[in-house]
Amino acid sequence: MVVHHDAQHTSGTIVDWLLEKYPEINNVGDVGRPGIVHRLDKDTSGVLLIAKNQRAFEYLKKLFEIGGITKKYFALVVGNMKNDSGIINAPIARSTKHFEKRVVGGKQGRAREAVTGYRVLERLAGYTYIEASPKTGRTHQIRSHLAHIGHPVVCDKLYGGKLYQCPAGLTRQFLHAHSLSFAGLDGTKLEIEAPMPDDLSRALKQLVLNRVGVLRNK
Repeated sequence: MVVHHDAQHTSGTIVDWLLEKYPEINNVGDVGRPGIVHRLDKDTSGVLLIAKNQRAFEYLKKLFEIGGITKKYFALVVGNMKNDSGIINAPIARSTKHFEKRVVGGKQGRAREAVTGYRVLERLAGYTYIEASPKTGRTHQIRSHLAHIGHPVVCDKLYGGKLYQCPAGLTRQFLHAHSLSFAGLDGTKLEIEAPMPDDLSRALKQLVLNRVGVLRNK
């Protein structure tokens, strides 16, 4: 689902659902984005944090701005990543060739600092399953950074380029916002996790089985 309305989406968004279930948050936060303190791309699943009152909105918004929220994503990328872990530190800006894309070296608008950490969880036949930890919160940051280093997220139509692949029956990009951790208003440490959706879980299991089959045949 799209998080909030834009030029292409004027209904069926998460905001529409929120206002139906929690009409009291209509005046919380920014105009047209009640309660929304951050976003996920339409085809990215996982944890989405929403404020139910103005005090919580201002607190959470500030935490995101100062890096007070730890984010962990699971991603399946094309190719075998050379290093077991690393940091991608590369400013991104809107592409001059494709209005929707944010790319390293983009010239449209001001390039903004973007830092993404990653570590390999499992190596599969032609793919790598990783945990990504964005230190900043730029639009399409993880997708842009991984494409920049030659390992785009599988089934990512926007950033896959010549390496675009949709293995194991996938119909959307394999990117899942697994968890958010932060201190609540009262100082209590909170960690919120979202289980892996069935479509991503099935695809990952199939690739693991494929790898096992290849090893047995060697």
